[in-house]
Amino acid sequence: MHLQTHPLAPSGADPVVHLAAAPEPGFTIHTADTRDRRRDAGRLIRQRYSWRGYRSVTLPPEQLAQRYTLTAASQQQVLGTITVGLDGPEGLNCEALFGAEVGALRAAGLRLCEFTRLAVDAAAQSRQVLAALFHAAYLVAYRIGGFDKLLIEVNPRHVRVYERMFGARVVGTQRHHPGVDAPAVLLSLDLAVVAELLAGQAESPQQARAAHPFYALAFSPQEEAHHIARLASAGSAAQRERSRSRTKRTGMA
Repeated sequence: MHLQTHPLAPSGADPVVHLAAAPEPGFTIHTADTRDRRRDAGRLIRQRYSWRGYRSVTLPPEQLAQRYTLTAASQQQVLGTITVGLDGPEGLNCEALFGAEVGALRAAGLRLCEFTRLAVDAAAQSRQVLAALFHAAYLVAYRIGGFDKLLIEVNPRHVRVYERMFGARVVGTQRHHPGVDAPAVLLSLDLAVVAELLAGQAESPQQARAAHPFYALAFSPQEEAHHIARLASAGSAAQRERSRSRTKRTGMA
């Protein structure tokens, strides 16, 4: 995966991470901070969930303090999306179904996060788009946010994919998820282990590829540093915009 380098966006602009996934046209990874991007991401989620027979889910109309939606897009077409949920006062979506498991991890002193609303267009190079989204989400959660334990609710038939692709493991047994009207299990992944495997990929790509395919498609250390700067800038800009919007709504000076 080749990075097209660009200078950092000015403060307040929408920072965009530019990727070229040869031989297909380039696609971009960015935060879904605009109404149009959130609408397009929501449409893709509904399409892919419906195709799999799941009950439809929606995105909030704007980026929330503990929920960061990322999208991959090519020429204004959204190819994939993922939402990073960070634990805090509002909790995590997954504890509605796996409350005991989440509570035990919190009690152990872990900083928890979750990846939700993952959807990739059927026409896209799914593994490349998925790898880019996952890596960008990891950067938001671990490298920028400092959260160390990732949780993901998945359909049982997808468990093997996550185990093989990323090294995830099951921590919550199957139960029915009323939100999508489908079975779900809870997967966990230590983000410090992800960091170690990414470092190993940089040193020995062939060994990383044999262990888990995602790490062979991951960003290089130089690309990572570039993405971290852009995503951190995007988060700061979004927080400033949300603060301005709240001030306007309340009429405060």
